[in-house]
Amino acid sequence: MNVEEFGDIIKITLPTPFPVGDVNVFLIKGERLTLIDAGVKTASSFEALVTGLSEIGYTLDDIEQVVLTHHHPDHIGLLDFLPEGTDVIGHPYCAKWLTKDPTFLQENLLFFRELFVQFGLPKEAEPVLKKIQSPLKFSSENSALTIAVREGDRLPGLKDWRIFETPGHAQSHLVFLREKDGTLIGGDHILAAISSNPLIEPPFISGAERPKPQLQYNQSLKKMLELPIDIVYTGHGEEVKNVVPLIKSRLERQHERAMSVKEMLREKPLTAFEVCMRLFPTVYKKEMSLTLSETAGQLDYLLDIGEAGVERDDKGVLSYFLL
Repeated sequence: MNVEEFGDIIKITLPTPFPVGDVNVFLIKGERLTLIDAGVKTASSFEALVTGLSEIGYTLDDIEQVVLTHHHPDHIGLLDFLPEGTDVIGHPYCAKWLTKDPTFLQENLLFFRELFVQFGLPKEAEPVLKKIQSPLKFSSENSALTIAVREGDRLPGLKDWRIFETPGHAQSHLVFLREKDGTLIGGDHILAAISSNPLIEPPFISGAERPKPQLQYNQSLKKMLELPIDIVYTGHGEEVKNVVPLIKSRLERQHERAMSVKEMLREKPLTAFEVCMRLFPTVYKKEMSLTLSETAGQLDYLLDIGEAGVERDDKGVLSYFLL
């Protein structure tokens, strides 16, 4: 089913070319007709959005604003096809990704080149750098962030919805809570069937310290435990109820994964790449960026809880060791 109606919230499911599968976008009727997220830039996704809107009596021209949960390509790709003058609302971090500023994209590559050195990747991994930005072909090309929002703000035209910053899966990630009935638009922060991947991304300010997405994600999950959430409308898959036990289970499983990495360090110090090869022996070559983010997340966690230490050699390579 492409379209499901939940009162004033309408879910439209769009196909993507990514392993995660279909992505959900949401139409909310308020003072302004609002689209939450904008799918991926493919012909099939565009057709599904147009068809879904038509089923409920709307066209793209009726959309007055788009609110972004985060900047990843499967959530911003169809912005280019919306009417000129449509407001695009999101976290300030989204701005450079929407315009694809050449200087920023070059800084992005340099960030990952330095990171690969720190993580101890061999020179043969250099081609992976060229793939880092390949998903951007499914992203928006000609859009811009028109309204930047932060934690505690209310969504324009949807005054009942309060904004919370939830970095981890993305540095720009936001969720939106309607407190009167506990409805959360959760993007990729909380998913029913899979745990979101905390992905390494450049810092908001160029040259600042590398974000630690696993630590951010854990804090963002714990933030949700303090909110009166009844149901989560997710970026992928089905809705989530009983969110508290799910969050606690995700946090426990992440700790267990980190403990397995701790055991790897018991024999000798290892680089992030060496840990990555042990964690993902069959897929690390195919999914280098994803598996390195997962690996770095567990190492960051071990450092944070005082179970591991790190030292840098004269070439800038980091080695992690057990304390």
